[in-house]
Amino acid sequence: MRFERPPTRVISLVPSLSEALAETVPERLVAVTDWCTHTAGSDLPRVRGTKNPDRKAIAALKPDLVIANQEENRQLDVQRLRDAGVPVWVTVIESLDDALRSMRQLFTEVLAVDEPEWLRRAASQWGLPAPRPELRVIVPIWRDPWMVVGARTFTGDILARLGLVNVFGDADGRYPHTGLAELRAAGADLILLPDEPYLFTPDDGPEAFPDVRTVLVSGRHLTWYGPSLATARTALLDQIR
Repeated sequence: MRFERPPTRVISLVPSLSEALAETVPERLVAVTDWCTHTAGSDLPRVRGTKNPDRKAIAALKPDLVIANQEENRQLDVQRLRDAGVPVWVTVIESLDDALRSMRQLFTEVLAVDEPEWLRRAASQWGLPAPRPELRVIVPIWRDPWMVVGARTFTGDILARLGLVNVFGDADGRYPHTGLAELRAAGADLILLPDEPYLFTPDDGPEAFPDVRTVLVSGRHLTWYGPSLATARTALLDQIR
C-alpha cells in the first residue's frame, strides 16, 4: 500500500496495535475498538468490536488509514471498508518475527517516523536464548468447549522462545477444539491460563487440571504484539520458571 503522504488520521481495529499507536503516534489515532483497553487517550471514539466494527462510524471519521489484522478482523468488514473508499492495511502475524517486521514497517515506512524505542527493546529481549530445560505446555484460550493454542500462531512462537514445547503445536488448526480428558492425558508439565480471550481466574480454570501445575498469566503478555513485548519476556519467565 502506497501513500502520497504519511497518514495522519488512523483508526485501529486491533487492540495490540492500538496500544502501539497510542504509545508512539498518539496524535494520529482517531478511533479504536471497544476492546482496545491500553490506549493513552481514554476519550477516543469507539467503533464497536473487532468482529463487528461500525463501518458507517469509521467512514464518518474520514480516516486516511484503518489498521486491521487477518486473525482479529473479518475479511468481509475489510472488503466493505475498502469498497467504501477507506484505505485498510491488514497485518498477517503468525510469529514474533512477523510482528516485529510488520510493526517496523508500519512505523518507519507507512507512518514515516523513527523506529520506536520499545520496539528495539522488544527485539533485543526476545532475541535472547530460550531457557532450559524445556517444559511441555498447554495453553487453553477457551472452555466449554475447550480450545487451545495450536500451530502457526504468534503465541506458539512466544512459547518456544520461553523454552516451552507446545503440546498441540502439531495439531490440525491454529486453535484446535479438544476435550478435557484429552488435555489431562496429554502429558503436559505446565498449563498456562491467560485472562483473555477467556477470562481464566483462580476459581475458573485451575480446578480442571488437579494433577498439573497451572499458572495464570496476562493475556496481553502472551498474545499482544506491541509495547508490552518489551517487558513480557521477563514477566512471563518470572511466573513460569
